[in-house]
Amino acid sequence: MGALLLGKRVLITGATRGIGLATARRFAAEGATLYLNGRDEGVLGEICEQLGATPICFDVSDAQSVKSGFQQLFKLTRELDVLVNNAGILDDALLGMVSQGQIDRTFSANTYSVLYCSQYAARLMQRAGRGSIINLSSIIGRVGNSGQAVYGGSKAAVIGITHSLAKELAGSGVRVNAIAPGFIDTDMARSLPPEKFAERLASIPMGRIGTPDEVAGVALFLASDLANYVTGQVIGVDGGMVI
Repeated sequence: MGALLLGKRVLITGATRGIGLATARRFAAEGATLYLNGRDEGVLGEICEQLGATPICFDVSDAQSVKSGFQQLFKLTRELDVLVNNAGILDDALLGMVSQGQIDRTFSANTYSVLYCSQYAARLMQRAGRGSIINLSSIIGRVGNSGQAVYGGSKAAVIGITHSLAKELAGSGVRVNAIAPGFIDTDMARSLPPEKFAERLASIPMGRIGTPDEVAGVALFLASDLANYVTGQVIGVDGGMVI
């Protein structure tokens, strides 16, 4: 077990699978005091038991639910050192097939959630004069992709939020950065049709899909004191992927 995050209080959203779960495991191994978020109370409880973490069950896409979740967090701890805004959804459709419901769901889960959670987390961090907010964007949010206007738009907005909050909060000692993963081996990637999966793989110069743990490693760096002078950055974790 390492000690890069020893004494740091961390909240990770969407921590029950994929990148969120890998990040939770990595942070637990580095000594963090973990508060994990998810919507499935049963699954969240099991994971928290395994990692010695505290579950905080709320829906990141709902403003009132986020408020209640942070009220619960505030009762448990008056300080927060790191927030990882990881929760999100992928719902692809060509422009002509995009529905209003799809737009609302995607932006609520991927974009509004970052604003909701960062608003409460920043208050706690500013009070202490330190903190790190890590937002999960996507390579699609940087360069776009056919059939992903809604998803790409929601993740591009996360980059804009990151840059703006980094400038706004730097004077308070709070750092804000984003990670833009490429093709990562998650349930989301494995749900693609075989031909689409092969096509994505062929676009990666490193010749392989990335792992959630490789994204978690960058999150660990940004959460730790190793990144004390790093803010307003968008770090790609994509194996050189070209879309």
